[in-house]
Amino acid sequence: MTDLEVSAIGDFLAARRDDIAKLLIELADLESPSLVPEPQRAIQEILSRRLEAIGFVAQLFPGEETGGHLYLSREEAPQAAPEGASEGAGCAADGAPVQLLLGHTDTVWPIGTVRDMPVEWDEGEDVIRGPGVFDMKAGIAQMVFALEALSELGLEPTVAPTIFLNSDEEIGSPESQGHVEQLGRVSSRVLVLEPALGPEGLIKTTRRGVVRFDIRVVGRAAHSGLAPGEGASAIQEMAQVIQSLHALTDPERGISVNVGTVSGGTAVNVVAAECCASVDVRVRTQADGQWVKDIIQRLEPTTPGTRLEIEMSLDRGPMEATPRNRILWEAIQGCAKRLGLELGDAESGGASDGNTTSRYTATVDGLGAVGDGAHARHEHVRVSSLPERAALLALILMMPPMEG
Repeated sequence: MTDLEVSAIGDFLAARRDDIAKLLIELADLESPSLVPEPQRAIQEILSRRLEAIGFVAQLFPGEETGGHLYLSREEAPQAAPEGASEGAGCAADGAPVQLLLGHTDTVWPIGTVRDMPVEWDEGEDVIRGPGVFDMKAGIAQMVFALEALSELGLEPTVAPTIFLNSDEEIGSPESQGHVEQLGRVSSRVLVLEPALGPEGLIKTTRRGVVRFDIRVVGRAAHSGLAPGEGASAIQEMAQVIQSLHALTDPERGISVNVGTVSGGTAVNVVAAECCASVDVRVRTQADGQWVKDIIQRLEPTTPGTRLEIEMSLDRGPMEATPRNRILWEAIQGCAKRLGLELGDAESGGASDGNTTSRYTATVDGLGAVGDGAHARHEHVRVSSLPERAALLALILMMPPMEG
């Protein structure tokens, strides 16, 4: 790209700061928790209309419990279907390279949140507040305007852009994971529109993996006063299990194990016949993830008369600093410098669908909004950063195919 084209992108988007903000407010006012389909469809319709106007074709993959997942690709470009494709890595049907813009339309906030946490634009403080604005509807609004800028200025990416927006990311992508995996296989690079990290707007070049377990201890009930010896306490055994689990935490290796919920027993004078716990595990590497999983799945009871039932409910591997991910990150830094921006990077303790695509192709995360408060009542985005980050995304989309 020429310096004149870079300047034109920056100027085009700077002039549309208020329009980006208004689209964000429109999307955020449509409350969209993961398991409520109707508002997801309203958001999908808005985005489909905007993007079809600049040459994209929209396809909706229905969900069983969610609002489904929106896939868009350029009308004149080869289709890289999310499922059933047999193309080579990073290519569509005719071998042309494609790049994926990846995000989600669901939020963690229940319907009705906007009544006491309204979506508000505070121009004096340069922020828009409200449920879902930071995670991650601002990233979606920036994407729309980045693509519209390229279309308006007659700039055509040499790597055809495709878009996938699911509606179940916040609950672990149970219905959309197969689509995300297939798109990772057929994309040459993936740009994840999740929010940036911290007030500096750091890009997420690594993410820790997440594994979750449900553990049930089965014991034997008895009267705690009349016949305590006839019982086998599930709570006593769970106490031992919890100690063993937390002992696996190793901050230097980036391993954390947290028993988040525990429930069990029926009455204070009854030896507990059952106790259940939910366990969250975070790891920095695939190898450590496998190590922790092996230990937890091999746990044996130490309290006589009890048994363990262990079920893994989520397994999302880490996004590691692979060579191809570092090459993509370095190219993105070059785009930022052309806009006069200094970008830093960091590790995120949470996971996203970028963890999944990173197994198959170059992936960089955190290209969405600058702000703070994901999943918190102070959730907000910095309005002045919206056109800057949209311009950065536009330049990234214009990058040529990458080697390595």
